[in-house]
Amino acid sequence: MTVDIRVIRAGQMYRYYLRETVVGDGRRPARTPLRAAQEQAGVPVGRWMGRGLAVLGLAPGEEVTEAQLRNLFGERGRHPYADRIEADRLAQGDSPKKAFKAGALGRRVTVTGVDFVFRPQPTIYLLWAFGDEETRQVIEAAHEYAIERVLEWIEDEVAVIRYGKNGIYRVRPPGGLVAARFRHYEARSGRPLLHDHLLLSVKGQRLDGKWGSIHTTALHENTVAASALYNELVAAEVCEALGLATEPRTVTPGRRPVMEIAGVPHELIRWTSRRSDQIAACLTELEHEYVTAVDDDGEPRFLPVVSERARAKLNQIAARKTRPPKRSARPLVQLRAWWKASAIRTSGVAADVITSLLEYARAAAVVIRARVATVVDVALAAVDVAATVFVMNDGGRFHRRHLLAEARRHLALVLRGCRRVPGLDEQVVATAISTHCLDISEPKTVRGLEAGYRLYTARWSLSDLPARRRPPTPALDPDRHPPADPRDPAAHRLPGQDAGEWEIPRIPLQYDRAVLASAVVREKLRTTATAVRGRAHDVVVHQQAAMPEQLLAPEPADPEHDDQEQKPGRHEALDLTALRALRESRTDVEALDVTAERLRHLQDAFTAAADRAHATLHRYAGQDDAGAARPMRQDDQRTHDPQQQDPHQGPQAGPGR
Repeated sequence: MTVDIRVIRAGQMYRYYLRETVVGDGRRPARTPLRAAQEQAGVPVGRWMGRGLAVLGLAPGEEVTEAQLRNLFGERGRHPYADRIEADRLAQGDSPKKAFKAGALGRRVTVTGVDFVFRPQPTIYLLWAFGDEETRQVIEAAHEYAIERVLEWIEDEVAVIRYGKNGIYRVRPPGGLVAARFRHYEARSGRPLLHDHLLLSVKGQRLDGKWGSIHTTALHENTVAASALYNELVAAEVCEALGLATEPRTVTPGRRPVMEIAGVPHELIRWTSRRSDQIAACLTELEHEYVTAVDDDGEPRFLPVVSERARAKLNQIAARKTRPPKRSARPLVQLRAWWKASAIRTSGVAADVITSLLEYARAAAVVIRARVATVVDVALAAVDVAATVFVMNDGGRFHRRHLLAEARRHLALVLRGCRRVPGLDEQVVATAISTHCLDISEPKTVRGLEAGYRLYTARWSLSDLPARRRPPTPALDPDRHPPADPRDPAAHRLPGQDAGEWEIPRIPLQYDRAVLASAVVREKLRTTATAVRGRAHDVVVHQQAAMPEQLLAPEPADPEHDDQEQKPGRHEALDLTALRALRESRTDVEALDVTAERLRHLQDAFTAAADRAHATLHRYAGQDDAGAARPMRQDDQRTHDPQQQDPHQGPQAGPGR
């Protein structure tokens, strides 16, 4: 994720933000005014954001002062101008208690806000670091625009004020929210890292004029969806303004690919990831300790393999253990010159590529735009989103926010940096819920009745998919694995081999299974519901929009040398040609080993599953005749081109902002 969230509490945590975060993560000298400390650090001043500023007498883009920060975040949620209000009330003859209360925004709180950290993908801030001044300004403008749109989405769709007994009543803040934004330029390692801290106040005004507190749990729950929206928006704005395109790149085998600017060498991304390498090395050591740990009785303390949940916890520990001290902030002009010189010396990329990085990225974008049609099919997107979310969530139970985050990821994968029609992500989610999801909510509280907290599962069954693979058994080679029995001494290692190079047994990731599930379900619905959809869509052609340009249009298999072709007369069987094309693509199934034997197993398993899906579609459509075609809404049969305006979106819809 590229959006992180952290709670801000009045007291010591607020003082940390006031001492370091607001001055570019440097160390603010004692008794130095905020503006002077920011000038010494070479970072811009903080700026106010949000629709709730007007009620407090502030304006968007206005400079954030130390007194305003102290009142709103450090004094447990007071008015930014509380000192002035209190002085005016005292001058009018009010008692000190009444004057103090006049400067408060409702009840005093301990959690005064949340800190959202927005950072673009590495290829974007590499272009920002090595590009000219115009490129830097374009990327910073796109970065700010994406933050503004995400904040608007939070104000309209996420933030709620709880009030009443046990917070039984919830209402959107009609006046919006208030946030202070501070910009940073570098990471702890000294490498370029454009990122902004958005200090969002929890105070919001209700319809009756009273001030309440935003429910921070809702903000945490929707952080993934916010991150997906930010990634999509900032990439689209940068690509449209600079003539670029995005491509999927696999960072960790078995996990979903990330969308990066095409044409930027991977070696430059590795150059910026010094902290990632340190964390990865420490993580491997911690995993070895995890699988070999024993208690006082000599019994294994944990599982003999590392699960995803355990690996996430160990990754947090590794990040804390390898966290370097903060450096003194430096002006951006000096940083950009030092970054370029350091990259030329140590990254392994030619100097002419670094100095002309934008031109290389534009050349790659021309190839992608010429060969990839950025067209979104809502019906197929709904299948991909529903199947992926169903598999990625244990037990196949999920909420609407999970579908929304996956829909935004899918759109970013297909559109390759093009702007989309506003509301297209919501339309994909609505189609997925209405067509492929069942509402299984059994609300016992008022919150369970809300649309965002309703519980869903898939209408079709994926029980015929290969079950989650069992943990791998230790190999016989002791030089490449930890000991099978945690009570045994550590195995002998090869000369010069560190413990971080051992192969730690891990439970396989779920994303490879999710990709296979979406491909199988998509093909199953295509072969069984052609009459329902009104026309057949070629899965391979649709999937090409998500493939790198060098992998487009795979060569068709030769029937004379292909023993996996379907036999005639089996219309519900799995389309092996489509799955072979998916297997050959390195974008989504790079870590998926789809062998011929597994394909034959899937063909047999989903022949029966296709019949059940056919019956399920008609049963939930309420049709008496199993062979009758169910009428579909026009939205399900319409393809969306980002270059054309959707007539049903209203006059505000279109490819622009």
